[in-house]
Amino acid sequence: MENFNSIEEILDFAIKNEIRAAEFYEELSGQAKTKSMKEAFEKFSREERGHEARLKKIKEEGKFKASNKDIIDMKMSDYLVKSNPKGKMTYQDALILAMKREKAAYKLYKRLEKTAPTPDLKKIFKKLANEEANHKMNFEIEYDDFIYTDN
Repeated sequence: MENFNSIEEILDFAIKNEIRAAEFYEELSGQAKTKSMKEAFEKFSREERGHEARLKKIKEEGKFKASNKDIIDMKMSDYLVKSNPKGKMTYQDALILAMKREKAAYKLYKRLEKTAPTPDLKKIFKKLANEEANHKMNFEIEYDDFIYTDN
């Protein structure tokens, strides 16, 4: 897998991932087993749309500069999650995929936090990382509840 070549590529990658995540959670809301989980998926989708907007603003403002070494050290493969479901995914598979995506997003934002040139940008990426970690934890709880009640 290739390396990123610029901070713009990294931000574009993150923006695309947030869009995919929002769409994925919109789909999952239709498969949710409980009303509370349906509402949670809808909330996660809205939050991912908010992440998308924040990242677009950072990109448009052009305030995020990183050294070439920081960019070269970041490999796309470190933040990609393969998702080639054949046919319709089971709810369990969807939860597993959601956990993996949130973990990858968390890792990307933690890395961006380390390379951010200003305290404000560090704070934004830290907040994004924390929100992704919170999403992952919610999916883990739902997964445990789903597994223990269905099996």
